[in-house]
Amino acid sequence: MTTDGNQAVTLILGIETSCDETAASVVENGRVVRSNVVASQDALHERYGGVVPEIASRAHIERIGPVIDDALRIAGVEFNQLDAIAVGNRPGLIGSLLVGVSAAKAMAWSAGKPLIGIDHVRAHLYAASLLDGSGSPVTLRENAPNEPETQYPALGLVVSGGHTSLYELDAPTELRLIGRTIDDAVGEAYDKAAVILQLGYPGGPKLDLLAQTGDANAYKLPRSLLNKQSLDFSFSGLKTALLYTVRGYPKRRGDESYFEKSADELTDRQRRDMAASFQAAAIDALIIKLRRAHDQMAGGGRKPESLIIGGGVSANSLLRQRVVELGGELGLCVHLPRMAYCLDNAAMIAGLADHEFRLGHFDDLSLPAVATISS
Repeated sequence: MTTDGNQAVTLILGIETSCDETAASVVENGRVVRSNVVASQDALHERYGGVVPEIASRAHIERIGPVIDDALRIAGVEFNQLDAIAVGNRPGLIGSLLVGVSAAKAMAWSAGKPLIGIDHVRAHLYAASLLDGSGSPVTLRENAPNEPETQYPALGLVVSGGHTSLYELDAPTELRLIGRTIDDAVGEAYDKAAVILQLGYPGGPKLDLLAQTGDANAYKLPRSLLNKQSLDFSFSGLKTALLYTVRGYPKRRGDESYFEKSADELTDRQRRDMAASFQAAAIDALIIKLRRAHDQMAGGGRKPESLIIGGGVSANSLLRQRVVELGGELGLCVHLPRMAYCLDNAAMIAGLADHEFRLGHFDDLSLPAVATISS
């Protein structure tokens, strides 16, 4: 910990390699992002229509050193000035995680710095607390639009390609899982819908853009809510309903199944309307469950003060619009990450690690890479 005048300053290096982004970042005092370097692998995986784990892990090995060097250089920080090394060690692709965890361990050991393992999913909820160079987060509230601090208790939603999870939060490091997807994550459903509509890769952003020019009421697609009290999610039925809308119901010919129609036959208008109808159904399901979670917390005497959204799908235009509207209706301070911190990044890892650092929560060199999510 260094000092700036009379003020203590912490500088933490974060490393993130849970999937196909090789990322490193230096964050000051848990919020001010001094650098945020992300090496994307989209070009490597595009031909396969999704992430290939072996390709991802090999690319991480090639890129991890230069990405860390760039993060330190851009931040204007020497290695010996760092207070700790943080790494996303769970959950994710095991081969990818091992690259980041191994690099973090080597750096912590060689410099005698504390090592801090961070849950990647929980870090997504911290991304909305990060400040960019202007010192201004995206924080929205109808009667206090510039309020920078998250108020607790809070309700959090992580929406990404691998996760759709609801949390109650009492602090950045005190979270309780209250709902999760029972099948596809919403980001995965978006990617599969983009494949069905032949939109290309990465599918989520392409579908969002196309949906903005379509009629969301053109096709009736399901909103799976499970039972009346459930806070869990299900998106596999929505994905299947879109498939049948595009290609018709499967038919049998002998021992084989086949579709009578193809996405090649869609007009531009139909494709836009199907994208908009899919997006409306997916976002409706998220908003309904957020409202349900809010009501259950409030009914239990823990009305949330804030609503926090994180993960790659938090960049979705309709979701951002709808959660701001929901926050205004329920009197919640809505915290959304800047676009740079929606997708996988290391700033969220370093930022959350600052809280663990101040609590004295460190890991040793036995820190494992863990593919599965913690509760």
